[in-house]
Amino acid sequence: MNGKKVMDILLVEDDAGDVELTREGFAAGKMFVNLHTVDDGIKALRFLRHEEPYANAVRPDIILLDLNMPRMDGRETLKEIKTDECLRSIPIVVLTTSESNADIFKSYDLGANCYISKPVGFDEFLKVVQSLEDFWFSVVKLPPKD
Repeated sequence: MNGKKVMDILLVEDDAGDVELTREGFAAGKMFVNLHTVDDGIKALRFLRHEEPYANAVRPDIILLDLNMPRMDGRETLKEIKTDECLRSIPIVVLTTSESNADIFKSYDLGANCYISKPVGFDEFLKVVQSLEDFWFSVVKLPPKD
């Protein structure tokens, strides 16, 4: 791992292209990131609650959450996580294509720690991912995983 600090991130994202861009962004970063991915809110909650097929899942240091997904969208997922006594301390960064003021307000109202609109271009997207790493893993003190 070349002396890099290890961080666990749960990416809740249904777009395979965005998953790959996120993976590439973290691969180029300063830390070793275990990027765990699920493609909807139901799977995210199963992952976080160690339900099958995620019985051996780790508690992530941070969650990157898309808003627009099938089955259970990011808004519902955010609400579920932030009202769960065991999960609510995990920081959640909403990373979505929506630039809607209503979505921004609602996300913060539900307990999001940060809201980022995904940039369109490849280089800009990678910069966002790398700045997330710089901020959340170099500047912020995260809660212990227990």
